[in-house]
Amino acid sequence: MTRNSRQRNTGNSALSGLYVILDPSVCPDRSLLDVLKASVEAGGRLFQYRNKTASMKTAYEEALPLRKMAHELGALFIVNDRCDLALAVEADGVHLGQGDLPLHDARRVMGADKLIGISTHTPAQVLAATAGRPDYLGFGPVFTPGSKSDHDPVVGIEGLRAVRRLTALPIFAIGGITVETVGQVMQAGANGIAVISAILKTADAHQAVSDFVSRIAVSTSPTS
Repeated sequence: MTRNSRQRNTGNSALSGLYVILDPSVCPDRSLLDVLKASVEAGGRLFQYRNKTASMKTAYEEALPLRKMAHELGALFIVNDRCDLALAVEADGVHLGQGDLPLHDARRVMGADKLIGISTHTPAQVLAATAGRPDYLGFGPVFTPGSKSDHDPVVGIEGLRAVRRLTALPIFAIGGITVETVGQVMQAGANGIAVISAILKTADAHQAVSDFVSRIAVSTSPTS
């Protein structure tokens, strides 16, 4: 049984907590390998490579060493959008946007052992995605994102709380989430938090990840 089979057969226990998205366009002068290593050392266990503008060759050259390092350090590595790239670098799965390959086709391409997540922005999208049985959902933007200007409408805490009632799938909230807002996001029903700028644009990625991981742990403890 592969590692991904084990993840899927244990209720996707790894699909919670902090989800670090590694996007070179957000901080082009920074080494994503250094960010990944520092993040794992600080407690990060789930990563996504995202580059919406790179050629396949460039994306492959960026993603492969990241995947190798992630696996060496015991972390899960997901590729954004592209099933072909995810398979080429032997990633743990793929994360699909609303305009990407349909879920059933992605599952056929990726195979039963790979993780598949879907970005959602509305209750209707959450319901439709849930019916297809992906492994997890991304939902947002909860707040105004710091990494993109052409984002979907902000859903807010109440929007997150509303869709929590619509699905039993793990939900990663995304969009402008800071350490200070972790508590309210987790209490609204998120299983985890996906972050980009809050890690990539900080001077100390290790400290930033540590702060997020600690705040998430506090927010999900029985006494919180």
